[in-house]
Amino acid sequence: MRLGAGARGPAGLGTHRCDRTLPVLAAAVLTLGGVQLALTLPGSGGLWWVQLVVTATFWVFAGAGLLAWHRRPGNRMGMLLVWGGLAVFAGTLGNTAVPALAAAGAVTATVVLAVTVHLLLAFPSGRVHGAPARAVVVAGYAVSLLLQAPQYLFDPSAAPALSVADSPGLVTAGTWVQRAAGAVVVVAAAVLLARRIAAAHAAHRRVLVPLFAYGMLALLSVPLRATVLEPAFGAVAAAVVQFLVLGGVPVAFVLAMLRGGFAREGELEELAAQLAATGDARADLPALLGRALGDPSVEVLYWMPRAAVWTDGSGALRALPLPEHRASVEVSAAGERIGAIVYDGYLIADPAPVRAAGRVMALAIERERLLARLLAQRGALIASRARIVTAADRERRRVARDLHDGMQVRLVLLALEAQRLAAAADGPVAGQALALRRGLDETAARLRSFVHELMPSALIERGLCAAAEDLVDRMPLPTALHAGIADLALPPDVESTAYFLIAEGLTNALKHAHAGRLSVRIGRDGDALVVEVHDDGVGGASLHTGHGLRGLADRVHALGGGLRVDSATGCGTHLRAELPCGDRAHPEAGPQPAEAGPAEAGPAGAGPQRPTPARVREAAG
Repeated sequence: MRLGAGARGPAGLGTHRCDRTLPVLAAAVLTLGGVQLALTLPGSGGLWWVQLVVTATFWVFAGAGLLAWHRRPGNRMGMLLVWGGLAVFAGTLGNTAVPALAAAGAVTATVVLAVTVHLLLAFPSGRVHGAPARAVVVAGYAVSLLLQAPQYLFDPSAAPALSVADSPGLVTAGTWVQRAAGAVVVVAAAVLLARRIAAAHAAHRRVLVPLFAYGMLALLSVPLRATVLEPAFGAVAAAVVQFLVLGGVPVAFVLAMLRGGFAREGELEELAAQLAATGDARADLPALLGRALGDPSVEVLYWMPRAAVWTDGSGALRALPLPEHRASVEVSAAGERIGAIVYDGYLIADPAPVRAAGRVMALAIERERLLARLLAQRGALIASRARIVTAADRERRRVARDLHDGMQVRLVLLALEAQRLAAAADGPVAGQALALRRGLDETAARLRSFVHELMPSALIERGLCAAAEDLVDRMPLPTALHAGIADLALPPDVESTAYFLIAEGLTNALKHAHAGRLSVRIGRDGDALVVEVHDDGVGGASLHTGHGLRGLADRVHALGGGLRVDSATGCGTHLRAELPCGDRAHPEAGPQPAEAGPAEAGPAGAGPQRPTPARVREAAG
């Protein structure tokens, strides 16, 4: 987008109109400097070069301000620098022989110091941000104008036209009061600037520290002139040093503005070009806006109308309004709110350039908003699926525990009662009681099998490794188990998913792979539980055929994990699942042994022993 002749900058001044006005202002500045020299040089005697230094300081202030105004027409720093040049010009009119001009010079002799405070607190946008800073600026002008009155009201030599009495005592008292009040203003400004530096971005801090330090030195030049420089070097040399220090102030501000990356309101054309250069690729909108506006902390938020919430680019919820130092501007497209640009309110006090940048970026923001909406919906879907898996597993465990501890125990008790009746009865009744006992035993066995398939008791009571070891012990083929985590250290939903993956992998290998050996590996990779099942069979397995692996893949994905199947024909099948478990699973207890040892049998009827956290177990088949 190009700014046409009618385009307006953030401050309301058209860019081309500004370009037409600045040459007129530059000519006026040169003319004023020439008039000043014409009025002061004739009476300067041998100190004509001092008047040249004074006028040069005025020209430097005004020239730097015009340059900044031209480069950043929407930034008020240029206007403030020009105002500082006029303050220098007015404050040195006391050196002329014209009574009215000398009176004006006496009144404005120290206004340049108030302008310096104003420049420091208004940098980089040209606007003073916050009530404390505005109060300090007003106090600075009051000290420079109101407390300057005793210097010319009670000293006829300063401005005869304004003098009301000749009272050196009042002049001295007024001088000390002005210096004391000025010191308070300087200290207050230093505190505010220190807070600005502490809250600034690191890249901005490298610019702010030397700029503010030099500005404070310029403010101290007046008391240093009277108390240090004049006694040491004389009045003329002290005045020259002071004006040389003041002349460096506008140079420092312009360099900070144009090279420090601050308040780049005039860069919309560059922003549009960069956005167009991305083509169909996704643009980093915050980075583009940060470079264009000079604020690396820029963020872009997206409005989700259905849920009436704000989200960032990843779909995470965000809240508005923002902290005090942050500001935001809403972005609209076709009259509909689509997003917001969040920026540093200290760096960019005027929201107009941000609003203009938002108009340039509206289409790109709308595209990113749709993507953020999809990401938010995807996140909500994943969270919903995870809640369903967790609820299903919780219900599985509850039903399995109720059947195991309730109905199964009841069947055992009924079987014992039938056995007692068979022992106490004779004839047909005894046979019927024995048949009832066998029926109850068969029902209890089927119930145990159902409970085991629903949720194995070993998994509930002793954890994943114990349940996996129980599976390996039941395998009719040689099966190795490599376990590197502690039992009872995983979230229940992760533990159940890992177990069913192992069970499905081993079952498929027995039914379809024609394998000779199987292996199961359970370990940890960072914050993820890694489960692998491998066989040396014929391969050919796929997530797209059958329901077992496909359902497991859905289950793994619902928990935020991933399942990979490598099953080239003739090369066996390798299942690898990664399940996120955060810091809820213990790290591996030590290095895994390189070779498998024989299976360790527990006491008869006692089931498998509780495994150690890091081990290898192999079932002989």
